Amino acid sequence: MNVTVYGDSIMKGILLEGDQYVVNHEPERELSERCGLTIRNRSRFGCTIEKAMIAIRRDSAQTAGDEVAVLELGGNDCDYLWAEISAAPEARHDCRTVPERFCALYKEAVAMLRRSGRRVVLMSLPPIHSERYLRFLCRNGLVRENILHWLGDVEAISRWQAYYDALVRQIAAEEGVELIDLRAAFPQKPEALAPLLCEDGIHPNRRGQDLICRTLQGCLAAAAV
Repeated sequence: MNVTVYGDSIMKGILLEGDQYVVNHEPERELSERCGLTIRNRSRFGCTIEKAMIAIRRDSAQTAGDEVAVLELGGNDCDYLWAEISAAPEARHDCRTVPERFCALYKEAVAMLRRSGRRVVLMSLPPIHSERYLRFLCRNGLVRENILHWLGDVEAISRWQAYYDALVRQIAAEEGVELIDLRAAFPQKPEALAPLLCEDGIHPNRRGQDLICRTLQGCLAAAAV
């Protein structure tokens, strides 16, 4: 089975080790070998739905009836320009892709891929650790108090990311496409989630990546039958 993945750094296999981001290719290799997949991974660090649409539009111009298109997007779309918030906590700030735009583009992506003959599968968003993420954001001089003033409380970060996860689920239901529920595979409580995430609070570490790989193995192996 041929699989093309349109995602962000999570599906790229990027993790934080020490003070630098590295790519772990092992989960993708294992997934390919165990499930008999030919994987074309178009995931990119920092990818949003807007950026992913470039590859999706290009690929959708070619028909491919034997291919599964997997979309894992939303984590960067819901993110903010935190330096601007730190500098001006009283101002209005929008996330990188506002919900209306996110949903419209995501549905457009699903429609284009379907018209090209591809089978579309969406992925939910793994949970994040708000406190760890905020600490990481502020490591190089952003003002924690200003960001917290704008947020209201630190868990607002997780709630907003969970809202984008809910949007992905809503799109899957409305468009009648399959959903691989990565979020359900992870613990939801911060203390149980922490051992599966890097120090930035958002990228799964090697244990977290293994969990994603096992989840995908079950879903994609079943899809190949």
